[in-house]
Amino acid sequence: MISAQLKQNTVRDHRRHAKDSGSSEVQIALLTERINALADHLKGHDKDNHGRLGLTKLVSKRNRLLKYLAREKAETYTALIQKLGLRK
Repeated sequence: MISAQLKQNTVRDHRRHAKDSGSSEVQIALLTERINALADHLKGHDKDNHGRLGLTKLVSKRNRLLKYLAREKAETYTALIQKLGLRK
């Protein structure tokens, strides 16, 4: 789980306008934060298979959103993956 403060900061950093909280960019950034937190958790808890399944689902959802963003707005996609440090 990510803290409410971290979530607010992530939304603030990636939103398109003042009231934006659900755009593709925001969703991808929030999923990336959750993925990073869960990956850190799994480093210390090797046998947490339920957590590993959740991580796989989160990564799949992020990949679907990234494919959508690349198809619809290529320049936004490129800027976002640079900002988040993703390797695509």
